[in-house]
Amino acid sequence: MDKNRKDKSPQGKTYTLEELQGRPPRTIWAVIAMLGLITIAVGTLLPIFAVRIGPDAVSWWKYVYAAGAVCFLLGKLFSPYTGIHPRIKRLYRIEAWSAVFFCVAALFLFLDMNTMRDVWAFTLAGGALLIFTTIAIPRTVSKTLKNQSKK
Repeated sequence: MDKNRKDKSPQGKTYTLEELQGRPPRTIWAVIAMLGLITIAVGTLLPIFAVRIGPDAVSWWKYVYAAGAVCFLLGKLFSPYTGIHPRIKRLYRIEAWSAVFFCVAALFLFLDMNTMRDVWAFTLAGGALLIFTTIAIPRTVSKTLKNQSKK
């Protein structure tokens, strides 16, 4: 059992920067994912600022949020991680799960409008995962390169 575990760990392997980061995603999917995140933010802020915009904003904000969640999910699905580092691969997978959380929140918008806590809970969970991976991915890349340079 120890022998199998030792073979799978990346501790002894050296990686290049290209192997750690993978090839960059196609620009269109990165733009779609970014527009999806911006649309999610706008859809989240619309009911908060409904007093200033007017009561009509409350009726269509869920469509804005849902469109952003679907765009972000599509952007993440069509721009997978192509590198070979196992920890970074897991972090990108967690980032894709944040898109799934946003889509589940959008689903709860249309299922039950009386209880909004599920929508906000899944939105916060997706946002927390996104913040974590945004910090952890570059940190893991730089830490791996730094540890390799010491050897």
